Amino acid sequence: MHSSLRQSMAWLHTWSGVIVGWVLFFVFVTGTAGYFQYEITRWMQPERPLVQKTPSDAVATERMLGLALDRLEQVAPGAANWRITLPHESLAPRGWQDFSIRWEEVPPEGHDFGATGSEQLDPVSGDLAAAGPEPRDTAGGHGLYRMHYALHYVPYTWGYYIVGVCTMLMLLAIVSGVITHKKIFKDFFTFRPGKGQRSWLDAHNAVSVMALPFFLMITYSGLVFFLFTYMPAGRDVLYGSDPQSEEAFYDELFDRNKVKLAITRPAAKLAPLVAKAEGEWGAGSVRSVEVAAFEGQPETVTVHRVYGGSLDFWNAPHMRFDAQTGEALPPEPRTGGEAGLTQSVLFNLHEGLFAGVWGRWVYFVAGLLGCAMIGTGLVLWTVKRRKHHLASGREGAEDLGVRLVETLNVATIAGLPLAVAAYFWANRLLPIDLADRGAWEFHSLFAVWLGALFYALSRPLARAWVELLWGSCAAYALVPVLNALTTDKHLGKTLPAGDWVLAGFDLTMWGMAALLAMMAVKVQRRLTVPARPQPVPMAGTALEEGAA
Repeated sequence: MHSSLRQSMAWLHTWSGVIVGWVLFFVFVTGTAGYFQYEITRWMQPERPLVQKTPSDAVATERMLGLALDRLEQVAPGAANWRITLPHESLAPRGWQDFSIRWEEVPPEGHDFGATGSEQLDPVSGDLAAAGPEPRDTAGGHGLYRMHYALHYVPYTWGYYIVGVCTMLMLLAIVSGVITHKKIFKDFFTFRPGKGQRSWLDAHNAVSVMALPFFLMITYSGLVFFLFTYMPAGRDVLYGSDPQSEEAFYDELFDRNKVKLAITRPAAKLAPLVAKAEGEWGAGSVRSVEVAAFEGQPETVTVHRVYGGSLDFWNAPHMRFDAQTGEALPPEPRTGGEAGLTQSVLFNLHEGLFAGVWGRWVYFVAGLLGCAMIGTGLVLWTVKRRKHHLASGREGAEDLGVRLVETLNVATIAGLPLAVAAYFWANRLLPIDLADRGAWEFHSLFAVWLGALFYALSRPLARAWVELLWGSCAAYALVPVLNALTTDKHLGKTLPAGDWVLAGFDLTMWGMAALLAMMAVKVQRRLTVPARPQPVPMAGTALEEGAA
């Protein structure tokens, strides 16, 4: 038994972190990439054209709305829903918000949804936008993002539960870590390089405190994400656990029982309604215009605001008008009550959907700090255990366990970045017409990651650290070069065109390469320090004396 609360929390902090540390590192790496998932997908489909600036003045908006209505009357008369998406320069890189239309047919009897269709239009002529080359099949940024909560090669439900258990243990590790380190905020300003275990602890404390509110938010909100997956008892007691009962619950929660009716072209002009919304939200703030009709209600025009600025994701700001008179209508009542609002806010905080580009960079940096927190914690565990093992002079099972953790650390902390770089390489090198091409991009990632594990097993650990870090550095540094050799969307074109999504991706690859090079140099320098006069049974112990 432990003699104090802090000692008990220290034990809980240590083991709750190390047991699932490698899975959490994977979750943080792929989740951090998810903050730029749309940008990653766009880079991984170089067939798409460069971002084009489109006119956004009132005259151009009125013309586009008229062209869109003309086209919708032609292709979807009597539909249940029309949606016109206006081009928006700041959103184009994220969701490719080009000038487009979308519609939903009246649902057949007994169905909740009807068939849907969409078209992208030319903002000047209203004709169908010129079709370029078909974008290549790719898992894209969404593939990386999806893996951070569902993993891969396992059924979805298993992935949810595995990640949920790991997330709960991480939340325990964070809380117990704050209790354990009573001087954690003081130690944040203390770093002692070249002190072995002390240096790793200082580094772990520093990166942990630096983004502590982010870590608490991201773990707790991640659990709320799948509230009814992890804790379905409350819902099941009231509604039942069969699929029909679950459907009834969500129909009531989100008010999905409204009967959809066929619509006609609104008598009210749309341009003044958009202008009224922009007068309240600001110029260029309208994302889309939707026309819909439900039984017992007048046909309505709903003007939706661009994402951002509101934490209530499920009920983003909007303005409603009568489609015949243009009279303002009260906002649609939010669904889900206060519990739904709470979940919506936590969802938005977790995803960073409210944040602009600079806000997402803050999320990205905080995610990298999370990777550093987990990585330093895993290395600290091995350094501490190796020190105790050498001091006791014991051999055998304990040494095998420490060696196993050290090997997994190398393969994960140094090998996973290499595997993610291989994912981008595969996107450029796999044949365009390869069947199930997106899946093979994933296969490439995990094949390289598995190779990193075997490499760590076959090499002295200290050398494996250096070589895998330099390999990852080279892989990222060469991504823009490979892009220039295989596509026409290289920095020589994207920078002059001002396409900062494509150019930013290539520049970020060089930034990642520089970061990995710094890590590799740091580790390599420790290998050149003369060995201290004490027995060193394994080459991997050179890292024990290394600074963080």
